[in-house]
Amino acid sequence: MAVNLVIWHNPRCSKSRQTLALLQDHGATPEVRLYLDDAPTTAELSDVLAKLGMTPSQLLRRREAEFKALGLKDADDAAILAAMAAHPRLIERPIVINGDRAVLGRPPEQVLELL
Repeated sequence: MAVNLVIWHNPRCSKSRQTLALLQDHGATPEVRLYLDDAPTTAELSDVLAKLGMTPSQLLRRREAEFKALGLKDADDAAILAAMAAHPRLIERPIVINGDRAVLGRPPEQVLELL
């Protein structure tokens, strides 16, 4: 079973709750990181983005109030990373990480490929 499994989790998000339950239903016991309380650094975000094979703009939640307030519509990658580190609500969720791989749990079933 996945020894280093970590989920960046928001318990108020239905997809995040579904993803965590799905992992647990498959016998996994992931480390739960409440990323809104323990925001990732820009270095951690860059690492996870590389594991996801995504760009910062692809992981950005555009419907959050901070997106508009910070003027991120035409921001470059560095500005988006800094904004996500300072305002973790801007990070799409949930993210499940296992070693050198990561998957966005949208839909939740995508994370099963890490098990």
